[in-house]
Order: sequence, then structure tokens, then C-alpha cells
Amino acid sequence: MKIGIIVYSHSGNTLSVAQKIEQALRGSGHTVGIEMVEPVNGDPNSSAPVKLKTAPDISPYDAIIFASPVQAFTLARVMKLYLSELPSLTGKKTYCFVTQHLKKTWMGGKRAIRLISEACKVKGVDIISSGIINWSSSARDQQIDELVKRLGTIK
Repeated sequence: MKIGIIVYSHSGNTLSVAQKIEQALRGSGHTVGIEMVEPVNGDPNSSAPVKLKTAPDISPYDAIIFASPVQAFTLARVMKLYLSELPSLTGKKTYCFVTQHLKKTWMGGKRAIRLISEACKVKGVDIISSGIINWSSSARDQQIDELVKRLGTIK
């Protein structure tokens, strides 16, 4: 299966998790590509409207994993914009995960997952599986391992 991992990563944490998932998927025999969503202005605290410098094409993929950090207790504006501009996702297996600095999932992680799920539903698909990595949690490595195990076995 051809799988695209579509990542927005400001600090590199989200990308590092995506790379672990990529390795697991390749080990399962899949063709995997990580593609970056990049804003023109990389400052997440900027009040300027978000514009995308890169917006990956999802058409070559059978399955897609969307990955984004949580920023300001919600889904990053860059990923929100990218998802809103996507064409139909009908026929694609769709997954997602988010990373957040705070230890509690209710401090933005759950909302970010819900927003990705809602954006995908508008595009014709439901999220099959999702995950939240709490970066400052002592359980972070376990959360990453569980997510890699779950998403690394996509069929």
C-alpha cells in the first residue's frame, strides 16, 4: 500500500514521531512518503493570516496519516488551513495524530483530533485511528511506542 504521512511540525517533535511510524510501515512492506506542510511565515504566534508555502498532493496515496502539533490549545492553524483546502478524501484510509507539550489530553489534544476528524468528514472520510502524544509527560515514550505499533500495522 502507498501511504502518505502529511506533517506540519514546528519544533520537530511531530516529525520525529512521523519518522518512527514511517520506519514501522516500511518494515511492514508499505511504500511510505513523509511530506511536509509548510507555512510562508513560520511563526505560530503571528497574527497574520496563514499562507502555505508547501501543500502536499494526497492523490498518489491509498492511505494518509495527518500529523500536527497542538498550538494554543487547538489544532495548529497551518494544518487547519491545509485540511480545508484538500480535495475529496473519499476512498482513502485516513489516520491522524497530534503532539502537544502539555500533559493532559484535554488541554488541546482532544480538540485537535476532533478538528482533524471533522475536516476529514467534510472531505468524505472518517478517521480510522488517532493518537495524542503528550510531549512533557513521563509516559511520552510509551505513548509514541503504542502509536507506532498501532499505525505501523495499517493494512
